[in-house]
Amino acid sequence: MLARIAATSARRLPRVAPIATRSYSENAFNKKEKAHEDQYARERERAELEKLREQLDKKKAELAELEKKKAELEKQS
Repeated sequence: MLARIAATSARRLPRVAPIATRSYSENAFNKKEKAHEDQYARERERAELEKLREQLDKKKAELAELEKKKAELEKQS
């Protein structure tokens, strides 16, 4: 009986959870879908980059103003 249990358990393979990957086959619909997803990602990145550039410009202007005030204070001292 022990040999039968050991033989049965040896034949069973451990279950492996499927990995959530997205593979694109070569049909036209999937190519179009991937193109739309890529375009969406590029637009999001472009918008985020533009927002960061605006923030950088504001900080540069703020820094220039602070340096101007510093220079005025140094003249007064």
